[in-house]
Amino acid sequence: MDPVYRSEINRGVAPAGTGEFEPLRIGPHAVDPPVVLAPMAGVTNAPFRTLCRRFGAGLYVSEMITARALVEGDAKTRKLASFAPDERPRSLQLYGVDPTYVGKAVERLVGEGQVDHLDLNFGCPVRKVTRRGGGAALPLRRGLLRAIVREAVQRAGSVPVTMKFRIGVDEGLETYLDAGRIGADEGCAAIALHARTAAQHYDGHADWSTIARLVEAVPEIPVLGNGDIWEAFDALRMMRETGCAGVVVGRGCLGRPWLFRDLACVFAGREPSDPPNLGEVARVMREHAALLADFMGERVGVRSFRKHATWYTKGFPDSARLRGRLIATNTLAELDAVLDDTDPDVAFPPHAMRVPRGKSGGRQRVVLPEGFLQHRDAATPIDAAAEDPASGG
Repeated sequence: MDPVYRSEINRGVAPAGTGEFEPLRIGPHAVDPPVVLAPMAGVTNAPFRTLCRRFGAGLYVSEMITARALVEGDAKTRKLASFAPDERPRSLQLYGVDPTYVGKAVERLVGEGQVDHLDLNFGCPVRKVTRRGGGAALPLRRGLLRAIVREAVQRAGSVPVTMKFRIGVDEGLETYLDAGRIGADEGCAAIALHARTAAQHYDGHADWSTIARLVEAVPEIPVLGNGDIWEAFDALRMMRETGCAGVVVGRGCLGRPWLFRDLACVFAGREPSDPPNLGEVARVMREHAALLADFMGERVGVRSFRKHATWYTKGFPDSARLRGRLIATNTLAELDAVLDDTDPDVAFPPHAMRVPRGKSGGRQRVVLPEGFLQHRDAATPIDAAAEDPASGG
């Protein structure tokens, strides 16, 4: 790989050596390389997971599914919980604030043979969720967190359950060590830490030192690290610096599903290939849009693809004008016409390697329900309105 495509922070980082990392297992599933696609609302649907799997192995988790909506038979939720026919293992992220509904949802998913792995979301930083005590605020209620995890694990039977959470609400209300301990005590197969607080939202840098502290505090189960995996060598640095058992990749793969190919290379001891030129990017864009059109119908699928189009083209010369044309498309033919009007030989811009994509925004003040910090060991369910179906963690 041309060193111009390796950021300064990763200069000198070597690919993995033989036997450097222990194999990652989540229940009966071997995850090799030890890479997990982070659940992202409106993104990690079946078409996107299919595309990512073509670039490399790993564990590809669905976008977040709300427990109550699933139990009540919401048609959109059932659609989002679907998998491609050849998708294995079938990994789904579930979100809920009431142990009863979480248990019923798990029982349905497992009983119908729909899933091979379940992940529980306790990391959503969205304001309208946390102000009702859900998402990243829920681990403040240790008793409720324990009750939800226990119900999910017991109802899941032989299907492994994992959980994903943040450092805490803010620097003064850290919950990750308690959450990790609860996950281990209640039988989770692994836990994952997004090394940011809810107050950070997606701002600033992830604090990888918290991942290392969680690894030390909960040595009996695999700990996965999440946050700032923008290029393949970041994953190696994270694992070497923290001792975590694997990485969770979120925004770094938006508009760059070939990141999973690069990850497979560095974990196998090889340098990654050069990033694709604009012609190769356009080919992937066409494939992605076609998968979405097949899944949702052409008009809805192409409109859904528009946000991806902005991520694919970010950083290329004159990309603002190109994005303006792409987000006006409504059909695959219109998308093809725009892409046909680009220069396929334009090289991938080196500075775009670490350009953030997806969710952004600065720090936020996290508002909690009145009296929420009292009775932290209570297992009483909180406001059902905290189960916002559009939020992700």
